[in-house]
Amino acid sequence: MTAQLATVETVKIDSLETLKSSLGDYAKDIKLNLSSVLRVDPASGLSQEQIAGIALASAYATQNQHVISAIYNEAQSYLDETGLNGAKAAATIMGMNNIYYRFIHLVEDSEYGKMPAGLRMNIIANPGVDKLDFELYSLAVSALNGCGMCMDSHVKQVEKAGASKAGVQHSVKIASVINAAAQAVVIG
Repeated sequence: MTAQLATVETVKIDSLETLKSSLGDYAKDIKLNLSSVLRVDPASGLSQEQIAGIALASAYATQNQHVISAIYNEAQSYLDETGLNGAKAAATIMGMNNIYYRFIHLVEDSEYGKMPAGLRMNIIANPGVDKLDFELYSLAVSALNGCGMCMDSHVKQVEKAGASKAGVQHSVKIASVINAAAQAVVIG
């Protein structure tokens, strides 16, 4: 395992192509899925900018520097500084909310759900990017972090804003493939 990890560390993963080429043969499906989920699918209704933001927020949520670097460099082609920061904001705030609300959802004592959270979440009201985009980013991160309560909330918000079920599914497929790529990078 040390030799495999050393190999990954010596390869500079700074593009989608180097990310895919760094994945072992066992991850062929993930390589192919990276190509397909990061493309516009007319049935989903997601724009290339939304796809890039969802992928970047998901990459941040994996906490894998190689994946973050590769996806960030790809996303720069589609997102301006505001969009890049929106992906960071979604990953960061969901890093907090997903833990807190997953606890509220899973703990048997319903009294915790009645208590005020007392946590600052102002970025959700004013994320600096289109509200639908931020909700899509947040949905993807919530799926990665496994917070059912948050996923339900974000699905309702994006559908209310006009996203289709195919768009919701595409967002979660992006998150799942980015997560799998991060695992494959670590495995070597």
